[in-house]
Amino acid sequence: MGWIKRNLFFVIGGVVTLGLLGAGGYYIYQGWTRNAEAADKLNAIYGTLKSLQLQKPAPGNEKIDNLRIAKEQERQIRAWINAAEVFLPPVPPIPAGNLTSKRYATALGSTIYQLQQEARAANVSLPPQFYFSFDAENNKLTISPASLEPLAVQLGEVKAIAETVFSARVNALDGIQRVRVSDEDSAGPAGDYLEEHAVGGDLAVITPYVVTFRCFTPELARVIAAFATSSNTFLIKTVNVQPAAPASTAPGDALGQPVRLPMMPGFYPGLSAPVAPPASGRGGLQTVLKEQLLRVSMEVEFVKLLPKS
Repeated sequence: MGWIKRNLFFVIGGVVTLGLLGAGGYYIYQGWTRNAEAADKLNAIYGTLKSLQLQKPAPGNEKIDNLRIAKEQERQIRAWINAAEVFLPPVPPIPAGNLTSKRYATALGSTIYQLQQEARAANVSLPPQFYFSFDAENNKLTISPASLEPLAVQLGEVKAIAETVFSARVNALDGIQRVRVSDEDSAGPAGDYLEEHAVGGDLAVITPYVVTFRCFTPELARVIAAFATSSNTFLIKTVNVQPAAPASTAPGDALGQPVRLPMMPGFYPGLSAPVAPPASGRGGLQTVLKEQLLRVSMEVEFVKLLPKS
């Protein structure tokens, strides 16, 4: 104790020095920890940047700013989409507006009757009791609410397809097939439906239909031209052609399998080979080409832009 009293200032200075050394060590430890965390974050950022630089396409560097280029290209694409909307008008649903089972049933009946009258005016034959692929919904008073909107859209599109075929004045419309969109369709005739589904992405939806009709070669050309010049966006995907079966013969018999439209110059489906002149030697015109009735199955896709989000 006497030594401490004699060296009191030295002892106090030593204690203060030890405290300062401890505080300094703790501060250094904290700084080292922060530096280690910052180094880890920096290494992670550097690794991310390095992986981005190795990607194709890369975000760029000080000379080429790929991010800016990508944003500019996105702006150009959106501007093109806005301009293309004029050429991709939707077919109005039938009926439009607030949908109920009663409104849809009334619209369906009146639309089928209208199409039957248009077919009669264009001299286009229809199968008996033909409801344009809506046999399951015809005369049905109650339809599930979730099915009303897709059915109204399909009714408008089927009407547009039928009227396009009628405008070419084909001999007969044998059938229209569509994809199933409602619970009611599960109980409908199998011949009214396709075993396919509408496909699409973020911009548009493509819905397939198949229309089957009988005609001669000029009418087939008019049908193709009518779809090509239609105000609605119909795309012809495939055209299958075969000779139309006689009334007493079922389709797909010895008359031959469906054939694709050939692209050979000078050949037109539906025209038979040259016929030799009569052996009797009598006068008269020689038959060069003989027109033949065709049965055509045409797959048509309808393109619809999705509403802007």
